[in-house]
Amino acid sequence: MPDFDLSPISAREAKRLFAQWKAAPALVLAVSGGPDSLALMWLAARWRRALSRGPRLIAVTVDHGLRPEAAREAREVKRLAGSLDLPHRTLRWTGAKPKTGLPAAAREARYRLLAKAARASGATHILTAHTRDDQAETLLMRMLRGSGIAGLAAMARESEREGVWLARPLLDVPKSRLVATLDKAKIAFADDPTNRDMSFTRSRLRALMPALAEEGGDSRNLARLASRLARANAAIEVLADGAERYLAVRDHDDATRFGFDAQAFAGLPEEIRLRLLKRAIDRAGHEGPAELGKVEALLAVLDNAIANGQKQSRLKQTLAGAAISLTGGRIYVDAAPPRGSRA
Repeated sequence: MPDFDLSPISAREAKRLFAQWKAAPALVLAVSGGPDSLALMWLAARWRRALSRGPRLIAVTVDHGLRPEAAREAREVKRLAGSLDLPHRTLRWTGAKPKTGLPAAAREARYRLLAKAARASGATHILTAHTRDDQAETLLMRMLRGSGIAGLAAMARESEREGVWLARPLLDVPKSRLVATLDKAKIAFADDPTNRDMSFTRSRLRALMPALAEEGGDSRNLARLASRLARANAAIEVLADGAERYLAVRDHDDATRFGFDAQAFAGLPEEIRLRLLKRAIDRAGHEGPAELGKVEALLAVLDNAIANGQKQSRLKQTLAGAAISLTGGRIYVDAAPPRGSRA
């Protein structure tokens, strides 16, 4: 590991890391008690103190109720927040916990509670402590699941969720530098044993990282790959936007429905067709985002029908609460009736 990756983060670096959110009215800091989020809180507080004017900072800890130590760790976060003159709130995930898919459910609950706290405090952003290591692990997880380019772009520096913005100021920073920052400030941090629980995919991948690093697959290179894929994904999205406008201009005879000329659609590159179809399904459907693999399968059927039958082809399928039809040389994507009401 390069010596720089073991160095504490300076006040000048922190100023650069947080500068993007200087004009926000308030920021919620998601602080769990682990080293990453404690470093986030400490760095953000130091950054804010150096400003004559800047956002209010509110530290929020979510206790998922999954470990007996969590309540004590939340109290330790509150104590440190108080020493930094930051208000602190602990929110609890109550109710029954799922027996399967627990990490994903806990993550959803966490963001839901954080967003609620942000809206209540007038904060426009939630700052999380995702690091370069987290980005590398996320990329690997999505690669193993066969994600498309959009998924392999991994985590963005900013993304919208639950009506507020999630911001990740430390996404290019290795975890080792955050630990070094806390060590220099003499701040103790909690060790969450679930991070080493091999029943979770992320923990198993984390254990593989040293071996991958020996082959060149360290967090720096994996995060660089995610960044390059994000750049490519952004370019493709611009092309998809242009294609959507092109189809709208060519086919505006029925403004009440989303539909377009099948032949014009068929002339576009496959990745663009796929994205346009998924966009339309996600807009019209009522069962959540369509799975990429299912959209790919639907596109293959649609392409085959267009190629073989042209205007004589007829096709009707449903996906993710949307009804996709091909009739009279036109593709339509409408809301499908609820499952219980279908014939």
